[in-house]
Amino acid sequence: MLPDSKSSGCLYLVASPIGNLGDISSRAIETLVNCDFIACEDTRVTGKLLSRLEIQKKLISYREENEKAKSLQIAQEIEQGKKVALLSDAGYPCISDPGFRLVRECHIQKLKVIPIPGPNAALTALAVSGLPTHQYTYLGFLPKKSAQTRKILDSWIAFEGSIVLYESKYKIQKTLLLISEIMGEDRFVCLARELTKSHESILTGRIAEVIEQQSKSSGKGEFTLVIAPQDYSF
Repeated sequence: MLPDSKSSGCLYLVASPIGNLGDISSRAIETLVNCDFIACEDTRVTGKLLSRLEIQKKLISYREENEKAKSLQIAQEIEQGKKVALLSDAGYPCISDPGFRLVRECHIQKLKVIPIPGPNAALTALAVSGLPTHQYTYLGFLPKKSAQTRKILDSWIAFEGSIVLYESKYKIQKTLLLISEIMGEDRFVCLARELTKSHESILTGRIAEVIEQQSKSSGKGEFTLVIAPQDYSF
C-alpha cells in the first residue's frame, strides 16, 4: 500500500533498455515526456536515449558517488510538487544500480514512488537460460576479493533454485573457474553476454563446457550468469 502522500510530486522508477533501445515501453516514454526532470546515472548515456526518443528534458547526475546528498535534494524537489524520473544506464534503478537511498528517503518522507517496469538483465537471462525458474536468488555482483566470493558461493551450494549474478568482463573467466572448483564442473549454468544487443550470446550447459566455449569467444561486454541447482541436468 502506498503511503498518504504529502505532495502532488512523485518519483518514477523508469526501466531503461539493457541494450536494444527499441525495448523501452510507451509508458516509460510518456513518463519521460511529462516529468519535470530526470535524475540519471550518467547524463551522457541518458542523453543518447532521449535524443533517440526526441525528448528534451533537464538532466541531473545521480550516481553512486553523490547518491547520499542527491537523495535529500531530489526528495525536497518532490515534496515541493516536482515529478522526477529516475533512470540508470541500463535496466531497472536500484537493482545493482543507484536508487535505493532515494526510494528509501521518499518512503521516510511519505512521498509517492511509482514503478515503471521494463527491461532487466537478471530476469531476462533467467527466462532464456533453460534452467529452473520456480525459485531463484539474485546475488548481484560478487565481491572483488576471491576469499569473500568463495564464502558466498560455499553458502549457496545447496540452494534448491537457480542463482543469478552479474560479472564484469575483467573477472568473468576467473569467476567461472571458481564456480567450477567450488560447485563442480558438472554444474549447469547459463552465461548470457550483451543481452538484446547485436552481439548477444547465450551459452547453456555444464560449466566445463561453457568455460571452453567462452574461451573461444569475445570476452567483451556485460555478463549475466545463471547457476542451476545441484544435480540439475537436461
